[in-house]
Amino acid sequence: MKKEFTLQLSPEEAYDPELFKSTLLKKAGLPLDEQEAYARQTRRSIDARGKAIKVNVQAELFIKETPSPLLDHHPTYGNVSNSDQIIIVGAGPAGLFAALRAIELGVKPILIERGKDVRARRRDLAAINKEHIVNPDSNYCFGEGGAGTYSDGKLYTRSKKRGDIRRIMEILVAHGATEEILVDAHPHIGTNKLPKLVADLRQTILDHGGEIHFETRVIDFILDRDQIVGVKTLLGDTFKGKGVILATGHSARDIFELLHQKQILIEAKPFALGVRIEHSQNLIDRIQYHCEVDRGPYLPASSYSLVQQADYKGKQRGVFSFCMCPGGFIVPAATAPGELVVNGMSPSRRDSRFANSGMVVAVELEDLPEFRKFGPLAAMHFQAEIERKAWVAGGQTQTAPAQLMVDFVNKKVSNSLLDTSYQPGLKSVEMREFLPEFISHRMAFAFKVFGQKMKGYLTNEAQLIGLESRTSSPVRIPRDRESFEHTEIKGLYPCGEGAGYAGGIVSAAMDGERCAEYLIAKYINRGL
Repeated sequence: MKKEFTLQLSPEEAYDPELFKSTLLKKAGLPLDEQEAYARQTRRSIDARGKAIKVNVQAELFIKETPSPLLDHHPTYGNVSNSDQIIIVGAGPAGLFAALRAIELGVKPILIERGKDVRARRRDLAAINKEHIVNPDSNYCFGEGGAGTYSDGKLYTRSKKRGDIRRIMEILVAHGATEEILVDAHPHIGTNKLPKLVADLRQTILDHGGEIHFETRVIDFILDRDQIVGVKTLLGDTFKGKGVILATGHSARDIFELLHQKQILIEAKPFALGVRIEHSQNLIDRIQYHCEVDRGPYLPASSYSLVQQADYKGKQRGVFSFCMCPGGFIVPAATAPGELVVNGMSPSRRDSRFANSGMVVAVELEDLPEFRKFGPLAAMHFQAEIERKAWVAGGQTQTAPAQLMVDFVNKKVSNSLLDTSYQPGLKSVEMREFLPEFISHRMAFAFKVFGQKMKGYLTNEAQLIGLESRTSSPVRIPRDRESFEHTEIKGLYPCGEGAGYAGGIVSAAMDGERCAEYLIAKYINRGL
């Protein structure tokens, strides 16, 4: 017999397995010592609106019955070593899931990645943090798994139009993610667990006949009139296939330049730019959980989401939190020497004493009149210029410019800075040295509003650390809405965050699957 429940529990009842089981048995009217009962949660979310924190839970109780499998998706991968092949450029979530879906459909993927495998990347990340050396092909953005591998591994997405979210989650679980990601309303994996999971995804691709070429940078596209038939690499190799999925991520500026040079249609795209803001996790917990000392042993590190419209010279733009990392770290995310970029990440337990979030302002193309000369690369060149200015402000290393929060609002250089999770170190700077006025003015206004929404948020116990500029791609590679194929180049499938069609691990993975399906349906299963 199976019984289903919708409950509102205390944190202890929700997160203590034994207490949860006894609570369910009590609700079912069964003895608490019932041995042939299995209790599990199928959905869980925290309600922190009141003073007493509640956890909303959907649950199942199986009595004298074998529990049904939690995983519904069991992809079948045959050997595709001798099958028709497609080219996938980029081994981030979009590229990896495109490759897996291709194998599932009986097609051989040739995956080309400019960076190193996930383990070899670690040495280059250490070099950025300790020696301030940026390898332009291996860093927090480039390499196996893409920018998401050494990040929080957030899996929450509102994008449901391009695929089956549950399917993506279950494939991740099959490759090592905990089943908790199927339960939590805002699931995450954690930077300590993602590398092993990414390596397991790679092994599945290789075990079934796919190819993966690391440290192989694409420098040219092979075109036959208006159709792409392959790519050329810096190493002098040529790879040809039935089509090309371009899944290079939001930071592959050389690919955007190449597309523009080859007169392949691209468009400038709005994005967002700002800073990372770092509080103590305890402060955020006290604000969000309404507690006086700490959150206690059961509640997870709290997060927040903030948004505010702000005016500058009569134009309204959104100021919003982005990629909030509770119990996390700030890391250097530059992809080339001479630029300063930061990002956030968290381990699976989210047990750092710091909380950080991107705090960014929407940038529209009309905000960048002096960059119009760059055409479709206008927003990219603006982004790059601000990153160079931030690098100079920080001392021309990966030391990041920083300013206490209230000091920023009051336009005051901070006399001292707080402890930080950012390993390369901080330098006290008036952030307006590199932030354009249309950004800084709106941020200062929004911080005052946020301080009213979250009492205690606006404080000099928090600091701004800059620059957060890789929120999304500043370029869109246009594609047909129905077929996902480039609007002018046959066989080219722009994909994921870099093409402007995704915003995170899950949405990029779903987009990768769809691109593989449409390419294979048109050029392999049905023929030209």
